[in-house]
Amino acid sequence: MREAYILSVSMGYGHQRTAFSLRQLGKVINANDYEGIPDKDRNMWKQLRSGYELISRVKGIPILGDLAFSLFDLFQRVPKFYPKRDLSKPSFALRIYRYMMKRGFGKDLVARLKERPLPIISTFFLPAFMAEHFEYPEEIYCVVCDADISRTWAPFNPKSSRIKYFAPNQRVVERLKLYGVREGNIFLTGYPLPMENIGPDMEILREDMRKRLPNLDPRGKYMEKYSDLVFDRLGSLPERSDHPLTILFSVGGAGAQKEIGAAIVRKLCPMIKRGDIKVVLSAGIRRWVRDYFLNCIKELKLDDLKGEYVDIIYEESIDEYFERFNEALRKTDILWTKPSELSFYSALGIPIIASPPIGSHEESNLRWLVKSGYGTPQGDLRYIDQWLFDWLENGYLAEMAMEGFVEGEKLGTLRIRDIVFNE
Repeated sequence: MREAYILSVSMGYGHQRTAFSLRQLGKVINANDYEGIPDKDRNMWKQLRSGYELISRVKGIPILGDLAFSLFDLFQRVPKFYPKRDLSKPSFALRIYRYMMKRGFGKDLVARLKERPLPIISTFFLPAFMAEHFEYPEEIYCVVCDADISRTWAPFNPKSSRIKYFAPNQRVVERLKLYGVREGNIFLTGYPLPMENIGPDMEILREDMRKRLPNLDPRGKYMEKYSDLVFDRLGSLPERSDHPLTILFSVGGAGAQKEIGAAIVRKLCPMIKRGDIKVVLSAGIRRWVRDYFLNCIKELKLDDLKGEYVDIIYEESIDEYFERFNEALRKTDILWTKPSELSFYSALGIPIIASPPIGSHEESNLRWLVKSGYGTPQGDLRYIDQWLFDWLENGYLAEMAMEGFVEGEKLGTLRIRDIVFNE
């Protein structure tokens, strides 16, 4: 079997989640936390990571948080797409990264990979830049994890670079061209989704959709208009789902927006107690986020319903967390999350309710979700029990689910495999 190195970074969940979907293509290596990493490199990565996580957490602080994040976001700002123009001039952040690499940042990692050269598939731009800077002999690929990107994702000298990009959508293709990346180095593959949620011939995905739609269209409003489409794509539906209406709320890697998860449980508490709805809170690998959710459940006297109508996804291992998360998605009807890389999971036929974006790249993801018809911004948290069920009874969320299922690209993982291995 042919192999590649899957390079990721443990900065938030996005890059690691992307690598997890690609794990069957080769060994996953965290560029900022591999065995034997020099202390100098580890410390540089820690500075990059801690700055991002701190800013993400303080974003919710009035005035001060917004000001701090605005300054930080200048480094990752996505410029306006129109008018189309040459955006190939390197950004300030790229100049910093190039200076760091000239001082040896990443040299050890690339030297270790050179001992047994394999194609590199990087889910973050910086390891790909390192591989090119230190003259890695094999192919270098970079997977884009957002619906639009800043100049930082493209190389310092894009026209002469040999890094090849896997784009999740057409906007990223066009954006990379504006940044100066050669057209022959850009492949429109779609985002790599977990194949365990799709299955051979997409049968797992279809079966999950059959069981999801009855919960999303309780009054049959969507089916009144689009039953022919549903029957053509899914066949007949069961009269009832095999699980209660289920919302999965996911926090970001820095634990941002955990308060929204608590607000959802508090507002829907009476329905949870009646067994009308289930809420799953995804705490990731942050023990303090898990404890925050546990305290919320205890305060609301929902302990006896834990696991049945309210649950928490938490694991100490990132891989075990992703496994549990992907498994939980199979019985998830609504995914409530900030518009991160999880926006692309709408292609699994799961409507996205988007919490406020953190950063201009997430603002781009939200625009893509809304324009595509796959998701919508959250409503006023004080009235969740009103607007959420209005959306359900009118079939709006069922429409988003089918739109994502029909139009969303689901086979990005296989397309990436075929390109890397020339299959």
